[in-house]
Parts: sequence; structure tokens; C-alpha cells
Amino acid sequence: MSERKPPPNNVQQLREQRLLSKAELARRAGVSVLTIDRVERGSPCRLDTKRKIILALGLKVEDREDVF
Repeated sequence: MSERKPPPNNVQQLREQRLLSKAELARRAGVSVLTIDRVERGSPCRLDTKRKIILALGLKVEDREDVF
């Protein structure tokens, strides 16, 4: 039985709470679906990309600790 690691960030959880697909979040953030997929899996991303995702989720940059 493998132990599941907690997600590296809350992007997927927040996206799903808002009933957004990866494609819709990517469109709103101005990034690719592949970028969203990588971020949700915990790959590192640029600060600018994090800012775009936070704003696309309808949050403020000050809420970054709740997302990443």
C-alpha cells in the first residue's frame, strides 16, 4: 500500500472548487494547459506564472500563501 503525498500546492484544489477545467484556468491565466498541469504536479514555475494563476483563480497576490 503506497502512501499518498499531499499535493505540492493548492492549485488543483482551488481550481476544482471553482469548477474550472485546466483549459479554462490556463485561458484565464494566459498560460498553456501543460503549464497548469505541471504546476499542479509540483513542478517549479516562474514568479510571473504564479501571479497569473493566483489572479486567474480570482484571488489576490497577497493570498499566495494559500495557493503555493
